[in-house]
Amino acid sequence: MAYDDYLDGEKVIVTAALTGGVHGKEANPNLPETPEEIGEAAAECEAAGAAVVHLHARRDSGERSFDRDRFQAITEAVRSRTNLVIQHSTGGTGATLEARRQSLRTDPAPEMASLDMGPLNRYRHLTSENTRGMVDSLYDEMVERGIKPELEVFNDGHLNEVAALLDRRDLADPVYTTLIFGGGTTSPPSPRNLLNATENLPEGALFNTLGFGRHQLPLTTMGILLGGHVRVGLEDNVYYGPDQLAESNAQLVARTAGLAETLGREPATPDEARDILGL
Repeated sequence: MAYDDYLDGEKVIVTAALTGGVHGKEANPNLPETPEEIGEAAAECEAAGAAVVHLHARRDSGERSFDRDRFQAITEAVRSRTNLVIQHSTGGTGATLEARRQSLRTDPAPEMASLDMGPLNRYRHLTSENTRGMVDSLYDEMVERGIKPELEVFNDGHLNEVAALLDRRDLADPVYTTLIFGGGTTSPPSPRNLLNATENLPEGALFNTLGFGRHQLPLTTMGILLGGHVRVGLEDNVYYGPDQLAESNAQLVARTAGLAETLGREPATPDEARDILGL
């Protein structure tokens, strides 16, 4: 994907990341946690212009859950209300490989799942290991269950790991990557680093832009201009503006969808996203 895709007015896929697994209602009381709350939030995001929903699971206490049944309940809550492409997280700071497999085992399987391309540190005590063996194991189960991997690139070194995975495995086209910018071992958030990352993608790969916190708006806007797709939501950013908490995930999606339209790219519907992603 490139600037020419922007000039051609290719549709943009907006992914809504609703809740994550790190911060909760203490950071923003509008962040959904229960299956019902997540289902309602997903429906609002679809109405606002999202095509894909990125899902984590939480216990009743609000803590992160890797339980297969909890993912099942969330998936059913979303499916009953929307036509969104469902993407489950397989990430997990400090979680075992077996725990991280559970989100792949819902019935039916999610259409997509995230696949972290290498180790990362966030905050003071959070580390996600992601050895090549773990990456291959999760990828192989995705293939077995017909799930398209979303390759999460947290820094430039992970672009090397994307290339290495393509050498080890036969990924179906189009390869879909998410370029991530923020703190810790993610790429430093700057327009130049986003531009450099897009220029180092494998030929033909699609990219999605994710910026944490206050970097969400400027970097996703730049991602739209560079012909890419974008991810927004309370998982990545709980604010709408300086010292202004977001009212909902849908508020963030609506702003991004409106910006895309203003810039000449319409948001893709869920079925159009399925065509673009080869689902």
